[in-house]
Amino acid sequence: MADVAAPLRRWSYASVSDKIADIVLARRASWPWVVAFLISMIGTVAFVGAIGWLFLRGIGIWGVNIPTAWGFAIANFVWWIGIGHAGTFISAILLLLRQTWRTSINRFAEAMTLFAAGIAGIFPILHLGRPWFFYWLVPYPNVMELWPQWRSALVWDIFAISTYLIVSLLFWYIGLVPDLATLRDRAGTRARQVVYGLLALGWRGEARHWARFETVYLLLAGLATPLVVSVHSVVSLDFAIAIVPGYHSTVFPPYFVAGALFSGFAMVLTLAIPLRHFFRLHDFITDRHLENAAKILLACGWIVAYGYFIETFTAFYSGDEFEIAMVKDRLLGFYGPVYWTVLACNIVVPQILWWRAARRSAWTLLAVSLVVNLGMWLERVMIVVQSMHHDFMPSAWGNFIPTVWDWITFFGSIAFFAFLFLLFVRALPAISIFEMRELVLEEKKS
Repeated sequence: MADVAAPLRRWSYASVSDKIADIVLARRASWPWVVAFLISMIGTVAFVGAIGWLFLRGIGIWGVNIPTAWGFAIANFVWWIGIGHAGTFISAILLLLRQTWRTSINRFAEAMTLFAAGIAGIFPILHLGRPWFFYWLVPYPNVMELWPQWRSALVWDIFAISTYLIVSLLFWYIGLVPDLATLRDRAGTRARQVVYGLLALGWRGEARHWARFETVYLLLAGLATPLVVSVHSVVSLDFAIAIVPGYHSTVFPPYFVAGALFSGFAMVLTLAIPLRHFFRLHDFITDRHLENAAKILLACGWIVAYGYFIETFTAFYSGDEFEIAMVKDRLLGFYGPVYWTVLACNIVVPQILWWRAARRSAWTLLAVSLVVNLGMWLERVMIVVQSMHHDFMPSAWGNFIPTVWDWITFFGSIAFFAFLFLLFVRALPAISIFEMRELVLEEKKS
């Protein structure tokens, strides 16, 4: 803990509150934030427009066809739900393990989880032929006695995502309550005092408040921890239960969970580095925090690399001609460049993290995290698209070529994520105030 808390020695209990709260209450928006917000807002409008056109014209505006009935939409869904896993890991598991280095990054990582999981939930709905009937997937009492098909992967996704969102939202909000009270007490306008006061739920920092807060916070952390494994395991079973070569694999649940943490920690670094640079949070988000995240990124990368190897090995070891043909097509076929790019992004590039200097270089880590995010998205495209375009019947083979609407929907979802995150850092504390104050007090005592 000393390495993490050492930069806090020059901070006091009150100055920590001033530094973090002033980002929300006092500091005016800087021009980089304004430019990024305008760009993300334009992208969000394009995203909403693409969804509107999709509802009007149908999924034929995408490049999906037979046999590739799943295209970018399902790949985007898996990618976004994976990104959200790092927030739960940092907040819940590291809290239970008493890892104090989580303190500076857990708040915005939790927000990242909410935004990513919410966006992920949009894509399975968009991929329905009649998305306005998505509520048929929910088991609600109805006079027609139409119940969900429990053997459908869509129903599994609805329950996995909704559970993940509810628990993550509760965990995030409960952790915010003491900080909302701080903002309420420091707000300079009556409107802000009322808004933050209502959200703070009458928090006064009494001993009984803290006792109940810590109990609920630990209970929610215990509930959220299994979700790291269960949610993405359910998503992987969407593929593993199918008999399609490239999908039907028992390695998918652990492989998907490791891949989710891999892409999730890459996104944490992608957000943390600009955040600490533009808001001058170097004493709070230190090189030690970045190095720890980089170590987890490297470890998850090796598990993902093992998944690539074992998937190829078992295909040849099984002697199944269809699995072998799938692997050969993945290596040398139409989507071969995608596969080799995935290996370069997810295996080769992260090896630079073996060097301590690279792990402590913010801009090196930013470049690596962006490459990993690209590689993990391409991996999801490879799994979804390449496995389907060559199935059992050569007469049904065909290539998926994304249309402009596929690309607008994908980049629009990234813009929407950035839009939500930029609003978050201006409306709520991106770093936990009360947990940083506890670190300062512990450092003073030591």
